[in-house]
Amino acid sequence: MKKTLAELEKFSKFIAIGLPVFLSIFLVRIQSFAHQELRPPECQVKKWDIPVSLTAENQKAPLIKRLPVTCCQGDTSCLDELLYGEIPDKKALLSAIARSLQYLQTANATTAYQNYQVVGITRDRVFKSLKRFRELVLTTNSATELHQAIEREFVLYQSVGKDNQGSVLFTAYYEPIYAASRVPTPEYRYPVYRLPPDLNSWPKPHPTREELEGADGLQGAKGKLRELELFWFRDRLEPYLAQIQGSARLQLPDGTQTTIGYAGNIAYNYKSIGRELINDGKLPLDGVTMPTILDYFQKHPQELNIYIPRDRSFVFFQENHGEPAQGSINVPLTAERSIATDKSLMPPGALALIRASIPFANPTGKLEERIVSRYVLDQDTGGAIKGAGRVDYFLGTGKLAGDRAGVTVSNGQLFYLLLKSKN
Repeated sequence: MKKTLAELEKFSKFIAIGLPVFLSIFLVRIQSFAHQELRPPECQVKKWDIPVSLTAENQKAPLIKRLPVTCCQGDTSCLDELLYGEIPDKKALLSAIARSLQYLQTANATTAYQNYQVVGITRDRVFKSLKRFRELVLTTNSATELHQAIEREFVLYQSVGKDNQGSVLFTAYYEPIYAASRVPTPEYRYPVYRLPPDLNSWPKPHPTREELEGADGLQGAKGKLRELELFWFRDRLEPYLAQIQGSARLQLPDGTQTTIGYAGNIAYNYKSIGRELINDGKLPLDGVTMPTILDYFQKHPQELNIYIPRDRSFVFFQENHGEPAQGSINVPLTAERSIATDKSLMPPGALALIRASIPFANPTGKLEERIVSRYVLDQDTGGAIKGAGRVDYFLGTGKLAGDRAGVTVSNGQLFYLLLKSKN
């Protein structure tokens, strides 16, 4: 990967819509993955890149129409084999499809597609394409059979990426699980807050994070956040990370669980505390991941009160009473089958194919990179996910999902699948 820190940072403008403003913001260049190729030895061709002839014709379009990619012989990474494995994953994909179909029948979807900038991509065509794809998933018996059916019936619209050749930077996000309390105690001291009912009337510039909650995160009751406390956490970093992720599942002292989700934000851009640590020489330029950031603050907890206040942005929450994490199109996200993109460019709720290097846990628990193709639904967005060259991949809930998300960063490709016929 040839993405520089400066280039990564430009994606961190905080527009907190939907779930993920997330681990992807913390991720800076990971040396061990930096030059990983997306083409296995048996398939050394540039078939995944956008042909030069097509980019010349569509220089300003975020998506370029092309025929489906024909798999090279023996290239299993070309296929979504997870759907037909020893434990078939059709149920999760079908659930995600159903949620997108539900969204596409709403007034919000009609509005979103009313002036969509890519000719030929309409709400009706996206809807019919999803229904036909669902039929194929239900009736095919192998990943190869499904891929061949797609070659016959569908065309692809490929993202031009960050280089107009189709190269897309992939990161990942997840829903963390934290211990929390409905009431403050000597153990649970650090709150997250409800959306202020009068936020729209707050004069701008808004108060900053430090002005709202203090450098130590404990002063909110003295100002505008008084009586807006929603839950309390034990650790200073946890409510902040919940804001970065946009949601969390909470384990309460009585043994019950609940969930919180994004409700709103103040008008400041996000500032990466990972980048701040690098700027101050506390962490090296290369090799910084979420685990290294967490390790640093575990060793230097007193510095949380220095670095968290540098991020002026602030997110408010609502209790979702155990409901799954939701995306920006207001449907629950599905682990491994939902993605976040820039919704000013990409078609909401649409069926997509991603190809990227993703970490998986081997039988010993060690994370190993694998190049995979996955059929996914575009159901979310995020402040760090800007431009045609960014995708955030939802990996689910809990520690393993977080471990995987924390080290996911690779270049890959993004395609949208539409039926050949528009009728």
